[in-house]
This record gives sequence, C-alpha cells and structure tokens, in this order.
Amino acid sequence: MSLVAAEDNSAAKIHVPAEINWEMLDKSKFFFLGAALFSGVSFSLYPIIVLKTRQQIFPTRIPCLKMAESILRRDGYRGFYRGFTTSLVGTIPARALYMGALELTRTNVADIASRRLRFSEAKASAAANAAAGVSAAAAAQLVWNPIDVVSQRLMVQDSLSLSSRRRYSGGVDAFAKIVCENGVRGLYRGFGVSILTHAPSNGAWWASYSVVYRAIWDGIGGGGGRGGEVAVQGMSAAVASGVSALVTMPLDTIKTRTQVMEGGESESGGMIRVARDMVKEGGFGACYRGFGPRWASMSVSATAMITTYEFLKRLSTKNQEIFA
Repeated sequence: MSLVAAEDNSAAKIHVPAEINWEMLDKSKFFFLGAALFSGVSFSLYPIIVLKTRQQIFPTRIPCLKMAESILRRDGYRGFYRGFTTSLVGTIPARALYMGALELTRTNVADIASRRLRFSEAKASAAANAAAGVSAAAAAQLVWNPIDVVSQRLMVQDSLSLSSRRRYSGGVDAFAKIVCENGVRGLYRGFGVSILTHAPSNGAWWASYSVVYRAIWDGIGGGGGRGGEVAVQGMSAAVASGVSALVTMPLDTIKTRTQVMEGGESESGGMIRVARDMVKEGGFGACYRGFGPRWASMSVSATAMITTYEFLKRLSTKNQEIFA
C-alpha cells in the first residue's frame, strides 16, 4: 500500500478515544481519588433522590415543586439531606466494589469477545460494557442495599405515620432498630427486586452508552479534542439514562415502597402487596410516580458520573505521558 493510500485510509477511519483498562490503572490512586470525587457528586445529587423517594411512597401524585416547598418549609435545607451521612458511609465501599467489578469484567470480557469470539471492536465493546454493568451492579448491591434501606427510611419518616419506637434519631439508631425487629434480613428488604432493577438496568445503560458514544463520535467525525470528548460523554449518558429510567421505573417504585415497609412480611409477599396496592391507587400510572425526578436524577448523575469517572481514570493511569 502506498503512503498516500495509507494516509487516505487513516483519515477516513474515525478514531474513538483510547479506553483505559484495568491494567493501566494505579489502583490505590483510583480508589482513593474515586471516593473523594464521587462523594462530591453524591452530595450534589442527593436532594433529587429525596424528592423521588418521597414521591414514590405517597398514595397520591404530588408535583415536585410542591414537594420541595413542603420540605423546605418544614425542615429547611437540611430536609433535603436526611439520611445523607448514612448514605455516604455506604456509598464509598459500594462504589469501590462497583468500580472494581466494572473494570475487571469489562477488560476480561472485551478480551474474550475480541480474541476468542472474533467480535468487531464495536460489538466487543458493547458486550463487555453490558456484562460489566450487570456484574458491577450486583456486587455493589451487597453493600448498598442495607444502606439504601436505612437512608430511605430516614428520608421518608416525617411523611409516614410511625409509632415512637419506629422513629429514628439517625442512621445508627435506624440500623439497630431494623436489625432488632427483623434481623439482618430487614436490612436486605427489597434486595431481590433491587438486583432485578439495577443489574439489567446497568447492563442496558453501559451497552447503550457504548453504542451511542460511538455513533456520536462517528457523526461528528471524531473531532473536538478533550472538550468534545466530555460533551459526547455527557450526551451519551443522558440518552442511555432516559431509556433505562423508562424501562425500570415500575420495579424501582416497588423496590422503594418495599424497603420502607414496616413489619416482618416476606419480601415476595411484600412486593406483591405493594404492586397490587399501587395499581388500586392509581392504575399503572402509579408505578411512574417520581418518574420526573428519577429521570432527571439518572441523567444528571449519569452525566456527572461518567465524566467524573473518565477524568478519574485519566488521573489514575500509571503512565500519564500517553495523554500528554
């Protein structure tokens, strides 16, 4: 092949930015910086999660602005951060599990898909991202589910009629009372539906993100430098989040209501009763209460997460010269 032909062929091909894999990362820097960066992201997005959670547990639909005004009037700004400390304590180890499982699975599956199964680069990337999303979500839920149960009960206790012994003064008190009343299984209420919600959702999100990301790069011709790369990451995350939110919202609503239930009813029985009660309250539309905040939360958090995550990986690479 002549030099001119080689240059023409290179110019015609769109080069997606090189992906940083597990072997390229300084693991101690990756997890330490990740804990700091994602704690900041969690703080910024927590009020939206509080709004979504409260909307899901009410038997009637309450607009977001009205709900926000009610929280602000009753508790001030700290009302938007009920359960945040508990949530943050759990987020750090859960996020570490998530990132570790994500990168290990993605690297190994991509290698198998491209070398053994002879997938194209695009198909191998989509398959690796889908598998990585499923495994990362499943691993993180082992830690996150108990924290989710505790933090969600703190978020909504002022909106529910609870006896004094079931009111909580903080995360430690809530943890102790839940274990005392229902044992360790009380902390894993909603675990089954959490896996059913988050594992496929994460798999679909990462796979669709990979496809959309490549499609946008192809559409813009691969230009724009680092700023263009961040913009493409954000747009891809928002599109992937919209699809994921629409598909998984009913299960997420059932999960949230199951987790804030009192008593010792079995998880499967509780889920069935919750689903039946929701349909009685407002038909299938009741499953989509809190959809606006959830879509906004997922889109904003996914955009913040992916741009922060890619920035974190760049900061954590062993050889920074490859990005100079």
